[in-house]
Amino acid sequence: MLQDKTVVVTGASGALGSVVAATARTQGASVVALDLSGGTASADMRAFKVDLTDEAATNECIGRIGGIDVVFNVAGGFDMGPAVHETSNEQWDHMFRMNVVTMRHVTASVVPQMIASGRGSIVNVGALSALEGQGSMAAYCVAKSAVMRLTESLSKELREQGININAVLPSIIDTPTNRRDMPTANFEKWVCPQDLANVICFLGSDAAQAIHGALVPVRGLS
Repeated sequence: MLQDKTVVVTGASGALGSVVAATARTQGASVVALDLSGGTASADMRAFKVDLTDEAATNECIGRIGGIDVVFNVAGGFDMGPAVHETSNEQWDHMFRMNVVTMRHVTASVVPQMIASGRGSIVNVGALSALEGQGSMAAYCVAKSAVMRLTESLSKELREQGININAVLPSIIDTPTNRRDMPTANFEKWVCPQDLANVICFLGSDAAQAIHGALVPVRGLS
């Protein structure tokens, strides 16, 4: 579904990002992996080490890639937090920088070239839990809510110019970190990273060209 497309995957070394990158490659994409820790390049994947919270570094990296057809903004993170009134400025900033600033910098850098080419697709990662506030998760929920609202706003701005902007809203993803942090949970109810990657890649493909501004729940059996 992504045959001959240049696909940028942020957070490409992570538990989800690595699966998204691999899935895009199996669908015929030329993948460009962006990650804070770098990555391993191969014949069908370029890899760049970049801090996406740094606007200048992001712009420089995107400029080196050349024409981009699809962006999967997977970079982000989760931390449980204290109560709202006990959350520090540093904790608020940390959640926003990981989840919102990275996505905003990449999008701002890529969109002008997509407008110039008259086509493109961007898929962001929100969170099902951020559809409403959750106790001890305020900073995360607010940050992912911002991603979701930005997705909707971008879609309304860009859909007339041939650019699709959508987001997936996963519930708990079945990753080694989540299994370690929640060892007594029923992992069978969580979202398999491969299933989520399949949805992300579909939304980035030409088959989803009629879908604009969607926030797609991917909840497994939860």
